[in-house]
Parts: sequence; C-alpha cells; structure tokens
Amino acid sequence: MEYQWLIDRVDSIIVNRSKTVILAFLLVTVLMMGGLGSITTESGQEQFIEDLPSFQAVEDIGEDFSPTFSDVTTSTTLVQESGNVLSKGALTDMLETRERILDTNELRAESVSTPAVTVATTLNPNATTPEAHLRAVERASPTQIDAAVREAAADNTGFTSSLSDDFNRGSASATSSRGSVSHIAGPGAGGGGGGGAAGGSEFPSNRVDRTERVVTDDASNIWVQGTAPNTTGTTTSVVLPAALLLIIVFLAVAYRDPVDIGIGLLAIIMTLLWTFGFIGYAGIPFAVLLIAVPPILIAIGIDFGIHSINRYREERVTGLGISESMMRTTDQMSVAFAIVVGTSAIGFLSNVVSAFPPTRDFGLVAAVGIIFTFLIFGVFVPALKVTVDRARENYPIPTFADTPLGSERSLLGRLLSVGVTVSKRAPLVFLLLILVATAGGGVYATGVDTGFSPEDFQPAEETPEYLQYLPESIRPPESFEFVRINNYLDRNYQQDAQVLMYVEGSMTQDSALEQLHRAGRSPPETFRSDRRQAETQSIVTLIESRAERDPEFRELVNRNDRNDNGIPDDNLPQIYEALEEPADSDLSGFLGEDRRSAQVIFTVDGDAEDDVVTADAYDVAGDFRFSAQPTGSVVIFDEALSLVLESVIQSLILTLLGASAFLLFAYWLIEGRPSLGLVNIIPIVVTVVALVASMRAVGLAFNAINGTILAIAVGIGIDYAVHVVHRFADEYHDRELFPALQRTVVGTGGALTGSMLTTVFGIGVLVLALNPALGAFGVLMSLSVLYAFLASILVLPSTIVVWARLTGDESATLPVIDAISALVGSGRTPPSTE
Repeated sequence: MEYQWLIDRVDSIIVNRSKTVILAFLLVTVLMMGGLGSITTESGQEQFIEDLPSFQAVEDIGEDFSPTFSDVTTSTTLVQESGNVLSKGALTDMLETRERILDTNELRAESVSTPAVTVATTLNPNATTPEAHLRAVERASPTQIDAAVREAAADNTGFTSSLSDDFNRGSASATSSRGSVSHIAGPGAGGGGGGGAAGGSEFPSNRVDRTERVVTDDASNIWVQGTAPNTTGTTTSVVLPAALLLIIVFLAVAYRDPVDIGIGLLAIIMTLLWTFGFIGYAGIPFAVLLIAVPPILIAIGIDFGIHSINRYREERVTGLGISESMMRTTDQMSVAFAIVVGTSAIGFLSNVVSAFPPTRDFGLVAAVGIIFTFLIFGVFVPALKVTVDRARENYPIPTFADTPLGSERSLLGRLLSVGVTVSKRAPLVFLLLILVATAGGGVYATGVDTGFSPEDFQPAEETPEYLQYLPESIRPPESFEFVRINNYLDRNYQQDAQVLMYVEGSMTQDSALEQLHRAGRSPPETFRSDRRQAETQSIVTLIESRAERDPEFRELVNRNDRNDNGIPDDNLPQIYEALEEPADSDLSGFLGEDRRSAQVIFTVDGDAEDDVVTADAYDVAGDFRFSAQPTGSVVIFDEALSLVLESVIQSLILTLLGASAFLLFAYWLIEGRPSLGLVNIIPIVVTVVALVASMRAVGLAFNAINGTILAIAVGIGIDYAVHVVHRFADEYHDRELFPALQRTVVGTGGALTGSMLTTVFGIGVLVLALNPALGAFGVLMSLSVLYAFLASILVLPSTIVVWARLTGDESATLPVIDAISALVGSGRTPPSTE
C-alpha cells in the first residue's frame, strides 16, 4: 500500500502554508474552549460501583423502602468523647446539645439520635420531647442512670453499637458515643432519599459548619462529621501548576532556547484545551482518574516536541535550509508519531472493557487526547517552528541554541552507547539474562495484591506541611476532620457490618413471611445469630416487636398463625394494614409500597474477610424462594475488588494483542518487515513485568484507580520503543548494522532522555495529590516511563542485532553462536572444563 504521497502532501502543507495551518489550529482551539464551561465534576467511590448488581440493589432499596412523600434528608454524625460519656454530666451535655440543634431553624434538623436519648427514655418511658429527656436525666441519681444504662444495653443492641468498644456494662461506662442528625433538605435537593440524593448534601447549605457553631462549647467535647471531602478540584489546581513548572525547567534543558520553549508550552496548553473541551462537549464528568490525563498528554506531547525539534536540529547542523530540514523531519517523524498514536490509543481504549465507568471514561478521553496531541505536535508545532525560523532570518530574533541533544563525543552519548556496546560483544547472552530475569520477575509479580475500599478515595488525615505554603485560593486545609473522625470510629467501635437482602416477590402470598424467617435459620459463621437464628431487621421482626407491646395486634397475628411460631401465614394484607397504624410506622422501611419487594437486614462480623461474608451472603440468598440480591458495602466492595484484577488482565491482553497486531501491520506497510513489530514488543514485555514486580516489592496493590497502569505502561512504553526501532529502520537503509544502530541510539536516545526526564518528573508530581491512591498512580506511571526508557536503550540494541542475524545480515555477529559454529565446522571438540 502506497502512503508516501499522503506524507509528502502533509509535509508540503506544513512547510509551504505554515501560516494557514497556524491560523486553522488557533481557530479550532477557540472552538474547543467553548466546551470548558460544560465540565462537571464527580468524586467518591460510587462512580466506580454504580453498574454493579449489588449497587443497583441498594438503589432499588432506596426507592422501594421509604415513604412515598417523605422529605429528602441528609445526615451529620456526632461523636462525643469523655472519660465516661454515660455519666450524668456527659449525658446532660449531649441532651442540651441535641436541644440546641433541634431549636436552630437554619439546621432544618428533623431528629437527633444518640445513646443519651435511649438512657433518658429508659429512665422515663413517658418522656417524648427533648425537654422531657433532659429533665429525666437531670432528676436521676448516678445510681439510677447506671441501672438505666445496663437495662438499655440488655434490651437494645443498637444502643451498644453506638458506644465505643471499651463499653463496660458492669461499670456503665464508655469513653465515646456516636449519634446522628437528620436534616430536612431544602428545595432543589433532588428527589432521592438519603444522603446520596442528587444534590442533597448541599441542603441545608454549610450544614457541617452551622452544626459546629451550635455544638461548640468550651465545656463540651462533641465532634461533627459531615460528608467526605471532595479533593478533585484542589488536587488539579496543585498538580497542574507543579507539573508545568517542572516541565518548563526540563524544556529549558532540552531546548535551551526560549522561543522553542514557548512553542512547546503553547502546544501543551492547546492540547489541554482541546481535551478539556472534548470532555465538556461529550458530557463526561471530571472524576479522579481524569486528573491523570493531563500529565499523560503533557508527557507524550513533550516527547513528540523534543523529537521533532531535535530531529530538525540534526538536519539543520548539516547545513540544510529551513524548508528542506523540516520536510525531512516531518517525513520521518510523522510516521513514528502515527505508530505511537495508534499503539497508545489501543492501550488506552482497552480500558473501555473495564467494569468501572470512570475507567472507561479515562480510556476514551486519553485516546482522544493523544490524537489531539499528534495533530498539534505533528502538524502545528512544525508549522510554527518553520514560521519562527523564517522570521529569524528576516528580523533580529536571537537564536540561543540550535544543536541537538546528544552526540557521540558527549558524556550523554557515551552513556547511551552502552546498549550498543553490549549488542556488539554478547547480544545473545545479554538477552538470555534478560529473559531469565523477566521470567523470574513474572513469577514474583503474580503475587501482587488487589484492593478496593473507600479509603482509596479519601485523602490522608493530615495534609503535608509543604502544601500550606500554597496560595490561599488553592491551599488545602491542614487536616481533614471527616477523615480524622472516620479513623477514630474505625479504631474505637465494634466492626459489625450489615448485609442487606433485596427480596422480590409477592409479599401477600401466605408463605411470604415464613420464607423470610426460614432464610435466617442456621446462618453462616460470619452472620451474627441468636439461638441459631440470624440477627435481622425485617418485616418479620417488626411484626414480632409490635405484637409484644400491642395486645390487639398480637391477637390478630395469633388468629393468622397456623404453626404458632409468631409468624402470620394468612391474611397478610390485613396484617400489613394493621402495621401501618400509627402513621409513623416503620413498615415502609421493610416492605415495598406495591407489596412486591422486601428488605431484610442481616448483622455480620465486620472483622471477617469481605469475600467470605459475600460468599455467605449469596448462600443465604439462595435460601429464599423469591429472588434475593445481597448488597451492602461489604458485598459491593468485594464484588468491585473481584473486578479490579479482571479488568487489569482484560485491558492488558487487549493492549498487547491490539498493539502487536498494529505494529506488525505498520512495519509491514512502512518497511515491508512485519517482524520489526515483534522487536518493538520485547522491551514492552520487560517493562510491564518490571512494573508489576515493583508494585509487589513496595506493597502497592491494584485498585480501581491504578488498574489502568499496565495499559498505560504499554501505551507509553511503545512510544519509546517505536522511536528507536523506526529511526533504526530509517538509518538501516543507508548504513551498515552497527553504524545505523549507533546513530539511532545516540541521536534518538538524546531526545528520549530529555523526554524521559520531563515525563518522569512531570507525571511524578501526582505524588502531590491529596488522594494517596492517585499519588501512588503517579509513582507507577513514572516508573513505567523509566523502565520503558531503560529497556529501549539497553535491551532493544541487542534485540535488533539478533533480529538482523535471523533475517540474514551476516554483519550481525553473535559471538557465542559463531564460536559454536566454528567448532562444529572444523570438527574440533571443545576443550574439557574438568
């Protein structure tokens, strides 16, 4: 297939119509900027799990089991710490705080639940108002309060779960308690219920700050915890400026000319504007993973820019003119860039098979972004460079540097030549050593862990001190109170968890409630139980509780209970109708309005392994005759965890297969040598194995954020290998093997060195991210670039020599093979080593 005519046409437009090209690209930039105003942000873990069946079950539960006309609510957690939060003074403090919260209209507090209320109600069952609860505690003696605490602990498991693990029933003491404030959300909060309702967390506005002002008291130690912090915007505002600063420094080293630095920076800005504009026009929310896209595009763009300028300077120093030098540069570099873009886009697009929507968005945005990078750095930058250099000939614009990076005589050139030296002396032995090391690393790498938890999406409790020197507009807080309180709760409270069972079926069938009850018999070990019956909350426990305190309702249940086990078997609609009275009945929390769904809440051991709990939950679900879907945070995150490794493996396989096929086709088309595509893949395999082995060595696990790293490592790694292989193929047309290899590694290697340093440090600034998982992601990306560079400079030369020998080039010497062949040919026997 002939393609040179197309390249020649593009070369001609770049060189001969450079100003038109510049104007066209600037107009497109203005157009793409129109999408910036449409960008929305998204944070937290829900974006990764929203497609899971277990998460859909949670959504269904939220829709089915809430009052039809209930107000949208949000919640705020209260944590009280004291020598004994169950003492009279601490209980009084909490009840006074509760009263102030309920009396503050701007907080829109619907209710405040706390263990102090349970103690007050135990002291005086007739107390129903905040004032009455406070009076009950104030009038009680310490002895009466201790007795009420013991009674509440014996009768109410919810009471003990709201106290810290050091709760002592005998001494009626605990150092901490937790409660919650339920706020009625204002207009515009959305139609969903709970704190996850769309926009619900914004109503009432500043509720955490307002609650803190009401709660704060010099004599009190009550903390207020709101929603998890959204650090996406702050991280972006910290990472991008830091990346640009480092990039400017390394561009200065690579270009050594302020005009060329300006060209490179302009191209980077245009690339980002095009990409962010696409995000806005496409309606893709800017989530935590997309923070990594700008550094990736900056890295690849700088690589393209350095290679273009460096190659152009190589031609210029030979005495060629501006037009001819640029024509030769674009003639070669456009092909290399096209191969890089094709393979990198395949690597990024492999993420569209991921089970996680943000990962799919990341793959699409990164692939589109790299195409924009190719267009801007492959067409716009050469056109602008030609225009500027022509202006330099006509106007007194100084030129500070016009020599390429790296020469055979320079220190950098000598260092880069190490791989060529090895390829001359012992290429096969070196590759065998690399093969053994890679195989061993691969075996070791299979032990890398996977993880998925809410902590992956939260910042550290305290931000690094150096971030406090940032301008106030982007300065993060010194510490995140939400994270501090969350860590405190994890350390000090019993780790019981819940499994929610979403049951679908006709709940008016005579056997419906018996089914719910039987499913809880002889539960698995991870399920909390009492006398071989699982601890549950459901329509069944609601009936049992109502029957205990309501004789009339108990009689109704007995009339419809065939086997006298307290579970009605007949006339269930009548039972439900009776349960709906009084109006504040909890029936809607466990039974769907259409009577075709139910919720059963199981208490499980929070210290048990998530995968064990999940397996047990599905076993219990199988005991229901109706359709039953287990859900809850334990099940959701375990299912997400199982998909992390699956997504990593799928994307890696697709990337390797797709990139290999593309490279075979590209080198067949360009050079008539498809085997060069296989040469290109070898350093990539080495890079991937080294990266995963490094992850295990430093204790990093694959998670939803860094699960894309292998596809990215392939995409960026191929970039480096393609530059070396394509340059070699071009030089190999006119030179012998080793001179071509030497010229390739020194010339292209110099540009690769500048690109590697810029990329490693430019992407490495992600360690400044407030999200620890994103910081680790930046470290892994930097490592992948470093490994790809080393593999391309050290491993590729020997690989190319072996390839040349296999394709019939007799100048490709393999000393070991040649020595064996000489011995065999002469009939001599190798001397004994004994």
